[in-house]
Order: sequence, then C-alpha cells, then structure tokens
Amino acid sequence: MPRPPAPAAVERHPHLADSCPAGWVRVDFHTHTMWSGDSTTTPEEFAQCLSECGIDVVCITDHNAVRGAQQLQGELDARVVIGEEMKTHAGEIIGLFLAERVPQGLAPVAAAQAVKSQGGLVYIPHPFDPLRNNLRHDVLDELVGEGLVDGIEVLNAKTSLSSLNSRASRYASEHGLAPGAGSDAHVAEALGGAYLEMPDFRDDDPAGFLASMRQGWAVGHHYDPPRRWKPRIVPSVGSGD
Repeated sequence: MPRPPAPAAVERHPHLADSCPAGWVRVDFHTHTMWSGDSTTTPEEFAQCLSECGIDVVCITDHNAVRGAQQLQGELDARVVIGEEMKTHAGEIIGLFLAERVPQGLAPVAAAQAVKSQGGLVYIPHPFDPLRNNLRHDVLDELVGEGLVDGIEVLNAKTSLSSLNSRASRYASEHGLAPGAGSDAHVAEALGGAYLEMPDFRDDDPAGFLASMRQGWAVGHHYDPPRRWKPRIVPSVGSGD
C-alpha cells in the first residue's frame, strides 16, 4: 500500500494529497544530496523529508557523483535509482541506472555513450531553462538524432516559467521521448515538489522502467525556496566518487 504523505509535506506540496492509481508509483527523477557539492542535505534530512512526502521511488542524481546514491540504496523508505547529473561543455545530462560514476568533462555524445555502455538510461534535465545549466539546443538535437536520449524532463520544480516546462513536453512528444519529472531538490523540503506517476516496474529492468515512463504523467508545481545553509562537514567531491 502507498504510504500517505505527512501533513507537513502536503502543506508544502498540496498535490501529494491526491491519490495515485493502483499499481502505479510516484517517481522523483531528479534529486540531490550533500554529495553534490552545491547541496548540504544530509542523509538524515533526505530520509526524513522523503518519508514525509510518500514518494515511492527516488532517483538520486548528484552532480558528478554516485556514492551518495549507492550508500542510501536500501536505507530509505523508498526505492533508489542510482543516477548522476554530469556536466559537459554544452550543459548537463543525467544518467539513470548507473553501476559506476561517469567522469565529468566528457563531450555530450561521449557522456551519453558512457551511460548506455552501463545499460543505463540517458535523461535530459531542465532542457530549455537557461538558469539550470540546460543542454545546448543544437547538442540536444544531435543526441536525439543519434538515438542517444531516452527521456526528457517535462516538469522541473525549480523552473519558474511554466512555458519552459511546456516546451519540454512538446519536444518530448515531437521526438518520441519518454517524459520525466523531478523536484531537482537541493534542500530536503523540496522532495516531492514534482514527480512522475507511472506503472510500477522491476528495479533491475531499465527497459521496463522506460516503458512505464511512456505511460506516465507529470505532477507538481514550482517550488524553489531559499536555501538555509548550515555549517557542516560535507563529503569531498574532488574525486567525484
């Protein structure tokens, strides 16, 4: 049975009060922990807010790192997809279902191929939002043309202009890409701000996950509160582990 969201989470994200279809799950495709370097969300904070919002599956997509996702897998009240948001010279790309870290600084095609070589999925975050280090448009077209893109983020909770999310949704439809949605949470309270409702899938089956994405729909709203930075020791991301 789905876990009901806590009142505090519903107050932040009212859509959490709506029911999810039987046999479906809520998947947040885009989240960050303190392993990202630009987030100070500790594992404890992440676990608490994730439990409160009732998300079933969380893709942990730290910047140029997978160690946080690996350490949290099996430790949360949600299933974890190991991902990475990697920086290229032309913008960011997310890899999902990764076994190991993809080095930062690769050319976009090489980064996408590195994800595919692990059996992972290539997912393009915030594709048209210039404030989110979006992938350059001509490069996005190139990757799509070469069949290297599986899914695209049609709802990013940190994107303030709904027109940009709508443009992403149209692009997905025009190019046959699976839709995804995520909170892009850099603070724990943002978890659940946006997600995809989709049929359930096997955790060891990226192809099944992708097929479920194609049947899903995005739910969420804009949610980008000021970050309350706190003094703490965070992992070194210099090695990207």
